[in-house]
Amino acid sequence: MAFNAYQAARPSIRSIGGVFRIGCVPSGMNTVRETARELLAAAAATNERRLLVLAGDRGACYEGARKAAGAVSTDRAVATVSERDVVGERIATDRTETLLGTTYGCLVLDCHDTCRPNVLGQATGAVDGGGLLVVLTPPLSSWAGSHGRFDETLAAPPFLLGDVGTRFRRHLIETLRTHRGVSIADVDAGRRTKHDGSEVRPRGATPPIRPPTSHRFPEAVYEACRSVDQRDAVYACERLSEAETAVVLDADRGRGKSSAAGLAAAAFARSGASVLVTAPSYRNAAELFERAAEALASMDGSFEDGRGGDTRPFLRTDDGEVRFRPPADAATSSADVLFVDEAAAIPVRVLRELLSAAPSACFATTVRGYEGSGRGFDIRFRESLEASHDVTACHLSEPIRYAPADPIEVWLFHALLLDSTPPPGGLFEGATASDVTYERIDRDRLAANESLLRELFGLLVRAHYRTQPDDLARLLDAPDASIRALTVDGHPVSAALLSREGGLDAETRRVAYEGDRIGGNLIPDLLTSQLRDPEAAAPVGLRVVRIVTHHAVRSSGFGSRLLAELQAEFGAGRSPNASPSVDYLGVSYGATPALLRFWSANGYRTVHLSTTRNDASGEHSAVMLRPLSAAGRDLADRHSAWFGRRIADVLAGALDGLDPDVVRAALASADADVPLELDEFEWRLVASAADGPGLYDTAPGPFRTLALKTLLEGGLEDPDAERLLVVRGLQNRGWGETAERLGHVSRRACMRAFGDAYRPIVDRYGGDIARRETDRYRSG
Repeated sequence: MAFNAYQAARPSIRSIGGVFRIGCVPSGMNTVRETARELLAAAAATNERRLLVLAGDRGACYEGARKAAGAVSTDRAVATVSERDVVGERIATDRTETLLGTTYGCLVLDCHDTCRPNVLGQATGAVDGGGLLVVLTPPLSSWAGSHGRFDETLAAPPFLLGDVGTRFRRHLIETLRTHRGVSIADVDAGRRTKHDGSEVRPRGATPPIRPPTSHRFPEAVYEACRSVDQRDAVYACERLSEAETAVVLDADRGRGKSSAAGLAAAAFARSGASVLVTAPSYRNAAELFERAAEALASMDGSFEDGRGGDTRPFLRTDDGEVRFRPPADAATSSADVLFVDEAAAIPVRVLRELLSAAPSACFATTVRGYEGSGRGFDIRFRESLEASHDVTACHLSEPIRYAPADPIEVWLFHALLLDSTPPPGGLFEGATASDVTYERIDRDRLAANESLLRELFGLLVRAHYRTQPDDLARLLDAPDASIRALTVDGHPVSAALLSREGGLDAETRRVAYEGDRIGGNLIPDLLTSQLRDPEAAAPVGLRVVRIVTHHAVRSSGFGSRLLAELQAEFGAGRSPNASPSVDYLGVSYGATPALLRFWSANGYRTVHLSTTRNDASGEHSAVMLRPLSAAGRDLADRHSAWFGRRIADVLAGALDGLDPDVVRAALASADADVPLELDEFEWRLVASAADGPGLYDTAPGPFRTLALKTLLEGGLEDPDAERLLVVRGLQNRGWGETAERLGHVSRRACMRAFGDAYRPIVDRYGGDIARRETDRYRSG
């Protein structure tokens, strides 16, 4: 609604210093309806959003939500995120990822049963400019100290729901009470307790968007752009006509990155190209297709619109098309150009597979992400993309779906700390790992010190690909969580988020062994249920969930110093005032050679490699332990030994494609012994393969045993030889595949190199029989 129309429709508006306020203060049951109308009118006049909190009895809140939604224009979509039907389309709280890329004029978020930070962010992001977010809560006074279903996920055994803190919810309520654009109504009392959402600031005229001076896309595509940022994003996509190029469009929500991708996709389709689009679901790509259809309609020529009711939506021109496929299908498809929308919500492994679908690709992704997978795209995938493609990055900062400085975006960033940043790097200039202070961060102090909270959470977000809004609540309220940091003048330079695990009673251990999961106890659950150790959950462990170091001083020893302090605090020889004793320190993470070496150098040893890839990182997880007590040593010893006995079979099976450098580092980080029980024939075979005519294929078993023992006990001095031991000796890949994978010029050259690799192994482990065999060939 234009501002003049709004002013005419609401005669009670009065001007105070250029800011327009609504003077009407309704009472009784009409409070909600009238408040919603005022908020929607103000939102429409400013192209901003507004937020209405309805607090009180569940039934009264639901009735209020229906009255608020009734004030919304009939041409705007209404939905409720709830487990119950309230008003409009119902979206279950465990399905809010479907909101990504969608927009609503009014979205109701029911927080009576649960309040999950990720869901709050996803719901808010789906409200369009001129729209209304309605949040339903119990009375705020009781909600501040109550618990919901999300809190149950924070109460990991042996903790109970009553042990979960309420710091995050109190922080959230405080932001609702203090931020502009938010109104609060007590539906039980039938009155407003806060009304700060009806300010109207007239918008200035928007200058026209002009096409770039030189461009290949039709001018109509640029005329459809709604901001300079969007025009620049479309222009960047012109590069996708070249093979091995990629464009990354990143932005906060509402900046038009999906629309820009749709305009560019339409331009390619009109030129005769086959354009493949993928996203977590078609619903997430609906805006892209909508804008593509509008752009095709504005250009000369007709097109076939195959979106309605089709499981494989498409837009088709005479020579080109834009078609949608789910990520798994898209990875095995082919096209001229690929567009990936909501890329940050797609597993890194799948993103890598998508690169083979087209010669060039555009990835549209959210920067500060309540999209559900944190910064996996930026931290884990970006490096792979830049290794294979010439990448053009384009950041969109100007909002399109709502006005700049939208009060609800400002509120959300504060509520979820989406705008948190690490301390300025200059604070740590010249600092060394010996200059810092080791601190146990009290969480009441953290909740009361927003500056420290922002720096600490910003450090976690910047440094780790998996950090997301839910982690803010875990950081503040999970009873099993604790925080340790290294600080310089009070500013965190390195931090560890820890989780207490294990110490479980006999009954919990029994049901876990028989198949039930132990929530919040990652390592005990794995060792108990998968690795069949009925007593693995008895010792108390402290898992390092995250360890991060400021980017300005990374690789300078701060992480190792922090781990050493943890060892000193929780290990043997603690001071009388030290923390409760812990039997072991543990960690589980997406394994890379560098990370395996880091943890190994700090005294952790490998006890497990997962046989499946982590969806977020695209990597296989490693689990490592560092014992601190006799019980911890017993646990680590038996699982190290069990790892040594089983890993050869796993590498020849489920892990036969694992990166050989990951295998090398994982085995070098283990502490397992492989007994050598080769008989006379086996020693002759191995020795003759190293120096004479013996063949690996005659009996691979002894070669595998020796390869495993060598890599577990320190390996060789030649990394290429170690990779051969992994790929041919342990993963049992064929000679041709091994040669290709490791870069040997031929199958025969690979076989010779394999024999050469076993020479030092035979010298190291072989006895008299092996020496006599090698002398037979070396003496000549």
